[in-house]
Parts: sequence; structure tokens; C-alpha cells
Amino acid sequence: MQDLPAYGKRNACQRRRLRSPTLRAVHCLLAGVALAGCAAVGPGFKRPEAPAAASGNLYTATPLPERTAEALVAGGQAQQWAPGADIPAQWWTLFRSPALDALIRSALERSPTLAAAQATLRQAQEGLTAQRDSLTLPRVDAQAGAQRQHASAVQTQIPGGSFLTLYNAQVDVSYTPDLFGGVRRQLEGAEALVDAQRYQVEATYLMLTGNVVTAAIREAALRAQLDATREVLRSQRQQQDILERQFATGATPVSLTLAQRTLVAQTQATLPALDKSLAQVRHQLAVYAGRLPAEADLPAFDLAGLVLPAELPLSLPSELARQRPDVRAAQALLHQASAQVGVATANLYPQIQLSANWGSTALRGADLLSRPWTFWTLAAGLTQPLFHGDALAAQRRAAIAGFDAAAAQYRGTLLTAFQNVADALRALEFDAQALAAQAAAEASARRALDVADAQWRSGAVSRLQVLMAQQAWQQSRIALAQAQAARYADTAALFQALGGGWWNREPPSEAARGSTSD
Repeated sequence: MQDLPAYGKRNACQRRRLRSPTLRAVHCLLAGVALAGCAAVGPGFKRPEAPAAASGNLYTATPLPERTAEALVAGGQAQQWAPGADIPAQWWTLFRSPALDALIRSALERSPTLAAAQATLRQAQEGLTAQRDSLTLPRVDAQAGAQRQHASAVQTQIPGGSFLTLYNAQVDVSYTPDLFGGVRRQLEGAEALVDAQRYQVEATYLMLTGNVVTAAIREAALRAQLDATREVLRSQRQQQDILERQFATGATPVSLTLAQRTLVAQTQATLPALDKSLAQVRHQLAVYAGRLPAEADLPAFDLAGLVLPAELPLSLPSELARQRPDVRAAQALLHQASAQVGVATANLYPQIQLSANWGSTALRGADLLSRPWTFWTLAAGLTQPLFHGDALAAQRRAAIAGFDAAAAQYRGTLLTAFQNVADALRALEFDAQALAAQAAAEASARRALDVADAQWRSGAVSRLQVLMAQQAWQQSRIALAQAQAARYADTAALFQALGGGWWNREPPSEAARGSTSD
């Protein structure tokens, strides 16, 4: 009970302070700030629904086979789909190549393209923080100064004039209540742009890893074609030596000898182009890894060092829009366009500005806090657009048109995503068939060459038939290597088309957030 009088004294003291004009002004300002609770105008954003056709389990117009065809050659094993299975974050490890894993780790650490995307994301995040604080919090500025001046004798009527020192201290507070949600919609749009940049980082990550895998497979294919071409060239040169000796003894006409020389020269001429392509793809791999071509110590890739994944995770079509980073980025841009409609709509309504300041001006620094020297102001303003021609309405119509454009771009991106998956699935189906047919063609061409060579040695056929068999075998060997590489490349394309499993990747540690994106 003894505490009650003291409590009453504190209340009385508070009541006396509230009667102070300065404090009343502050409380009025705070009451104005509380007005910023109205609902935002403009359309609310809703995530676009997946296409109706995506509710099933098909990406293609006709069902896929349960498994692909099989061929009795390297990389010819059958592949089967695993509908609904999730894609691992490091999907390239399914190729079972330690060299490829190490190269991709190097690329992710040193790629300037990925580093630029991550830095752009950090820039957007910090810009959003600055914009949020500047638009949603009151602005408070403090000023302080001192001035020394000399007044002349004419001004002061004092012989010799006089000196005057003036001290000033002031605090300014300003705030614009967000009555119709224009600021909220503006921040909503800025947040959507940050989301779009975040998904752009994931798209860059996916593009980089996919490019490294594809370039490594391209290198392996070129090495296989070079090996096949060199093997054919060795066989042709052996045949040429035989013909040259027979021509020297008169057993073979010059026409067959010249034909064999031409065939050897033609095969030899294909090697520089393959070597050039191999060098260029190695240079590209070095750049992907963030190194100069001259300083890169890259591993050599061949088809024998890659394992074709036998089971392929296949996400449901209804999940594709959530998994593809380019689709998510397009959705974020659609969200931003929706927010811009809200901003343009809010600009049609009144805007309220609140401001207050408190300060003191004194001749001595010690008097700055004395009441006779203090001053304060409290201001509130209302701005209602009355006549801007058709400018504000046109800005809103432009924002609506921008939303329509973003919606169309989103639909186009989504359609492309489904096309990419369908293309990859059909490619894998037909790649397997093509490899099986090409393996059979190569084996048949090899047997035909052996038979023709044996018959020629026994005199049963002409040398021209052997030359034709050699050409057929050379073409089938190179085509077989290309068919083998196509299966690896299209398998990688499927993982990319499905989004690459970025959602399964662990977020960066707190220590790494300073140098990488969130």
C-alpha cells in the first residue's frame, strides 16, 4: 500500500510532461505513424497454376517405353526411368568419373560467371535492405553547428563593432504513412527481383555444371573418333604397302594403287579437323574451370572413363515449374510486375507526409538545452492528385501491360521447360535405338571388310571392293563413337532439363555467406 502514493506521483509527473507542447507534438507524430495500417491496393499475386496436362505423369504425347534399347558395346546398356524419384544435387556424380567431379568442383570455385551472379545477388539483397529501411522507417537526422561572426559598428552602433557566436542543435523527423500500400507493393516488387536474381544464380550454377559435363563428353567423343580414325588409317596404310609392292612387280594396276593412296590421304585429312576440335573443347573446359588455356592442367576424358547411368530419376510434370530455376525466375518477375500494378494504383490515391523537428539556438553552448532557446515544429501534409492529364492512369495501364507481358514470358518459359524434358526423353529413347543399330552396322562392316580382304588375297574379288569395304567400316566406326557419346550427352541434358536438383543442395555455411550468395 505504501507504493501507491509513489505510483500516483509518477502518474502526475507523467501527466504534467504530456502537457508539454514538445511531447504532445511527438505523440501526435507517433499517432500519425500508426495510421499506416490500411490494406494495399492493386491485385494480390497468386502463383500460376501448372498446365492441366502436367497433372499426369507424361511429358510426351505418347508413353515412353519402360526401358531403352540395349546394345552390346560400351555405353550400350539399357536405361530405365524412375518416375517420381528426386534428382541428386550433384547429379554429375552418376557418371562415376572422379576426374569429372574434380573439374566441376574447380569450376564452381573459380568460375567468374558464377561469382558475378552471386555478387549480383548480394548487391540486390543489400539494395532491398536499404530500400526497406528508407521507405518503412521514420527518417531521423541530427544537425549541430556553431557560427562566429563580426558585426560592424554601423550595424551595432558600437565602436569597433562586436563579435557574435551562435550555437545550433536540431533533430528532424519525417515519415510518410503507407495508407494505401504503395510502399508495401514497392517493397514486394523489390523482394521479387531479389528472388529472380537468386534463381538466376541457380540457373548459372546449373548451366555451368551442365556445360562442363557436356564439354567433357564432347572431348571423350572426339578422342573416340580420333582413335577410330587412326585405327582405320593404320589398316589402310597396311593395304597401301601391299598394293605398292604388288604394283612394283606388275601384279596390280596403277589405278588401284592411286585409289588406295587417295583413300589414305582422305582419311589423313580428317585428323587435323578432329585435333582442332579437341584442342578447342579443352580450351573451353579450361575457361569453365576459371583458368587460362595455357595454364590449365586438365584431366583427359574418354568414353571408357564414364559410366552411363542405368536408372534416370524422372520428376513429375507437376513439379517441373517448382524445380526449374528459369521458370522460378520468370515467376518472380511476374510477381514483380504484379506489385508494380499495385504501386501505380496507389499513386492515384492521397499521400500523407508527417514531419517534426526540435532544436535550440543559443549564444552559448551551455544554453542549448535551456527552454527559452528551444524551438519545435510539427507538420502534416496531404497530397491528392487532382489533375495530371492522363499520366497516372497511363502509368497504371502501362504497369498492367507489363504484367501481361511478364505472364506471357512466364508461359513461354514454362512451355520451353516442358519441351526440353520431352526432347531429352525422346532423344534418350532414340539414342539407344540408334546405338544398337550403329553397333550392328559397325560389326557387319568389320566382317564385310575381313571377308573382302580375304577374298582379295585369294584373287576372288578386285581391290576396288576392298576399298569400298574399308570406307564403309571407317564411316561406321566414327558413327558408332558419335552414337555412344550422344547417349551420355542426352542423359546430362535430361538432368539439366529437370532442374539439376539444386533444391537438394545444402545451403552455404554462415562463414561462406560473406563471399557467396545466401
